[in-house]
Amino acid sequence: MDYKTYEPSKELSTFIKCYWTLDAPKELKSEKQRIVSDGCMEMIFHYGDKFKQYAEDGSSIVQPKCFVFGQITLPLDIEPTGKTGIFSVRFHPGGFMPFSNVPVSSLENRAVSLTELFADEGSELENSVLNASTIEARINLVESFLLRNLAKPESIDRIVKSCIELIIQLNGQLSVGELSERLNVNRRHLERKFLRVIGLSPKQLLKIIRLQSTLKFLADKNFENLTTIAHEASYYDQAHFIKDFKEFTGLSPKKFFDNKLKMSALFIGS
Repeated sequence: MDYKTYEPSKELSTFIKCYWTLDAPKELKSEKQRIVSDGCMEMIFHYGDKFKQYAEDGSSIVQPKCFVFGQITLPLDIEPTGKTGIFSVRFHPGGFMPFSNVPVSSLENRAVSLTELFADEGSELENSVLNASTIEARINLVESFLLRNLAKPESIDRIVKSCIELIIQLNGQLSVGELSERLNVNRRHLERKFLRVIGLSPKQLLKIIRLQSTLKFLADKNFENLTTIAHEASYYDQAHFIKDFKEFTGLSPKKFFDNKLKMSALFIGS
């Protein structure tokens, strides 16, 4: 698989973490891949074939050709139906909210088509991006669209932004109480803001960022055993680490890295 990332423009770097592309030939064996939440919503364009998405009960749907995927709070399996060709916009946590009037919490664990979110303008963007011949053209089309739909900069929630920066800086290794105390924000007020702006609770984002930091340790094999990982990531103990790991991946650390790492590994730390 050929995975590449691209930087956003300065005007949109507050909202967009990166653009990325993923290409793989049709002859690759089709298999399910487990995707793990990183707290970032994505706007995805399949210029290749569509993907299937599987629920926990084993049922499946075929995702739209182009869509926004909300926050992932449950184990998520996807599977290519043919040739893989993806262009995606990865938003910072809370980065998608200023571009849409739809509550981000309503998008949780869902692939929602651009037409449903943006009506005719979404359909036009979809057609333009899929017909573009270069990554530069796709980025320009998306950036023009997002800048047209951007709410006033002063509408960006500075409290949530400060919280996200602190959570990432500390790799999620603090409690919700410590977070609200450090920024002098009422805990309930903070929780309401997070759900509105990010689509996650502060506790969920803390767990996700800490898990992503832990996944990087595991992927780099920079550890001796799970107890070492639990200690490095400030989990109470190994059992606490495994519990949080299973909450978002549905698998034990050993089983996840034995069978499900191929696609998830591409996104760790990017």
